[in-house]
Amino acid sequence: MKKLELRIEARDGSTNQVLEIGDLVIAGWAARDKVAMEHHIAELEALGVARPKRTPTYYRVSAARLTTDPVLEATGTQSSGEVEPVLLAAGGRLFVGVGSDHTDRDVETYGVTVSKQMCDKPVAGTVWPFEEVRDHWDQLILRSFATIDGRRELYQEGPVAGLLAPVDIIAGFAAQGSLSDGTVMFGGTLGAIGGIRPATRFEGELEDPVLGRSLRFGYDMKILPIEG
Repeated sequence: MKKLELRIEARDGSTNQVLEIGDLVIAGWAARDKVAMEHHIAELEALGVARPKRTPTYYRVSAARLTTDPVLEATGTQSSGEVEPVLLAAGGRLFVGVGSDHTDRDVETYGVTVSKQMCDKPVAGTVWPFEEVRDHWDQLILRSFATIDGRRELYQEGPVAGLLAPVDIIAGFAAQGSLSDGTVMFGGTLGAIGGIRPATRFEGELEDPVLGRSLRFGYDMKILPIEG
């Protein structure tokens, strides 16, 4: 079990809890907007990644890969982040957060499942109760920034309405229609502005314009050498 200390930020107050995570699922190719999904598939095809056999695809990753650390270590320079909404089931409740499906792009060209396992998955240290955003889910906004060649750039931006709704993405994975306690699911991403590329720092956020709040995280890259 991976233990994550998270702040649960609710409208009536906040608490800190240590949650035990046993299962991590990365939902890939999870766009509701098929045009946007085709754009992302084309981005990855340009990097040599094979077109998926089905959509969405649910990749299983070790729960130990989840982290709130501010530094991510990766082998070589060909990995990159992508911001995603994150669903977390604990104590019979569902929470929403935000994280990065950081992926080794070289490995992705010959094994997407393996590439998902290669890198840690940073998440924000704060989550919201899902019921507080359920009724205005499609108005939430995903956004990321990448620092490339010393310059911070807008890397991704758009409403989560472009992705499958939580009820649909969960139903595709869990026959009972709900996530089991201790399960974390990444819920898909947006196309990168200017194409997928590595960065020395990656930042992501999930904005709730209705309740006037945001979840944010960021991490710096520490590159480990490839010796053979």
